[in-house]
Amino acid sequence: MFGADEDSPNAMSSFLDTLGDLERRYNELDHLMADPAIATDPIQLTELGRERAELDGVVTAYREYRANEQAIEETRLMTDDEDRELAAMAQDELKSLTERRSVLEKEMRALLVPKDPNDEKNVIVEIRAGTGGEEAALFAFDLFRMYTRYAERHRWKVEVLSSTETDNGGFREVIFEVNGRGAYSHLRYESGVHRVQRVPVTESQGRIHTSTASVAVLPEAEEVDIQI
Repeated sequence: MFGADEDSPNAMSSFLDTLGDLERRYNELDHLMADPAIATDPIQLTELGRERAELDGVVTAYREYRANEQAIEETRLMTDDEDRELAAMAQDELKSLTERRSVLEKEMRALLVPKDPNDEKNVIVEIRAGTGGEEAALFAFDLFRMYTRYAERHRWKVEVLSSTETDNGGFREVIFEVNGRGAYSHLRYESGVHRVQRVPVTESQGRIHTSTASVAVLPEAEEVDIQI
């Protein structure tokens, strides 16, 4: 959205205009969600809530930026105070506020980078044991346990949809759903083949085995009304 001249006055003005438009939309969403007619429509309310959540971070940063700009103007006036001690304190504060401005500008630019439309969706995760026999199945179980605990730390809900277990407590395959905001954005990079090298519990001679398991992370499909 912003190129090499993003620090020029015109680019900065356009940048702030964009943020102002986003804040106005954010306020509009607040009013819409408070409308009794919309409050009784769960689908529309969910869509508006999702849009509001996407704007929350950048609008919060923008409001802090504006407050910081006001503080800069007020502090700059104090640097000319006849009281030298007060002027020196103001100068130090002005330096801190100016540094904070740069941080907020970078934060807001990062928040404006387009996101994957699936980032906030729930996900379906498929784990399948690969090469390695029983050890690969145990590795698949370890991956499932790891993702489950990760989901618990984020307070996401995990539901096993199907699984094929082995006699030693491993998984030939396991498919489960993870429900929670931002699940796809956090887990999508887990897709691919995972490999582990270790001494299996079934190995009597202490030899290291290499086992693999494949992981697929799919965004949950949205419900579509079809009329026939």
